[in-house]
Amino acid sequence: MHLKRQQSPKSWPIERKGTTYLVRPKYSIDQGVPILIAIRDMLKFAKDRREVKKALNSRQILLNHRAVFDDRDNAVLLDVITIVPPEGSNLSEKNYRVLMGMNKKFELKEINKQESEHKTAKVINKTTLKGKKTQINLSDGRNFISDLKCKTNDSVLVNLKSKKIEKCVPMKKDAKAIVFAGKHAGEEGVIKEIDEEKSMAKLESNGEMINILIKQIMVLE
Repeated sequence: MHLKRQQSPKSWPIERKGTTYLVRPKYSIDQGVPILIAIRDMLKFAKDRREVKKALNSRQILLNHRAVFDDRDNAVLLDVITIVPPEGSNLSEKNYRVLMGMNKKFELKEINKQESEHKTAKVINKTTLKGKKTQINLSDGRNFISDLKCKTNDSVLVNLKSKKIEKCVPMKKDAKAIVFAGKHAGEEGVIKEIDEEKSMAKLESNGEMINILIKQIMVLE
């Protein structure tokens, strides 16, 4: 099923005029951008959908270091998109981090290979499984069974190569955080106060203090 261009999320950095329909992501329509939009419209690595699909079939597009085969797959905040050059090419591999700009639109920032091997994600909840094992559920849709001492609303640093959580990044005073939803989306700052009863935090960003819902911020490493 397609998506009308005028109904697409405002966070997608696309022209509002053009073809009537756009690709509809398979999930989390408001939380990221489809691979097709990222490769064709943002990075300009392909001129049309046919070229994107050809690159996918050739395993030239990786999402968090895994081959992508569906151009409707969504790249969400802090995900890593890798462009692998064709075999025999003199071109080098390119890595990009999905970020959100101050204009509340997603953008792609080129990063080096070492940076591309890790990403941060927010702990949205934890589940106790049989055998008293703990499953940590993350904001990017992934789940890990881990003994790591981490609370809901903390963040974790994930090693994309080993597919394991390396460490917990707690939500606390003086921690660096990014706002990923609401009217302050895209702003980064330092947490100055946390009111768990009201589920609110006070963030110092660009010299100003803003009140923000805890569920709208993610702690960064």
